Amino acid sequence: MADGFARKPRREKKLIAKNRSAHHEYFIDETFECGLELAGTEVRSLRERACQITDSFALIRNGECWLHNVHIHPYSNGSIFNRDPDRRRKLLLHRKQIDYLDGKLRMRGVALVPLELYFNEDGRVKLLLGLGRGKKLYDKREDMAKRDMQREIDRALKQRSR
Repeated sequence: MADGFARKPRREKKLIAKNRSAHHEYFIDETFECGLELAGTEVRSLRERACQITDSFALIRNGECWLHNVHIHPYSNGSIFNRDPDRRRKLLLHRKQIDYLDGKLRMRGVALVPLELYFNEDGRVKLLLGLGRGKKLYDKREDMAKRDMQREIDRALKQRSR
């Protein structure tokens, strides 16, 4: 640059944990990016990618959004400063977003499902939260059939191009 200051290269998002079963169990209508209220040893543990979000869910209670059943393993060098690995954690959302989600959750069959936990470009822990409607068994079978058919088509095209 002309003024002598070098620009810091932007980092890309670094995935910590992904809920792979969420898209199998739910139709995801909308997604929201939110922060988490964490302790210092929890962040250090997440840097080691020691987290599990497969059975987790989010609820709105008393105008606040809470994340349940997320297991963040205790930090290896944390000693007495480690928190309970399975405690509920507060999600950081704007008031309008919380009110909007609260209105949507009052509908039957809608749930807040964590999709991904990651470090954003600034190094902050973020959670991708999905507003999902539950799938029926026949919907899941239909998705699996589509996936298998696409796999067969890809194999056939690969064989043909050889």
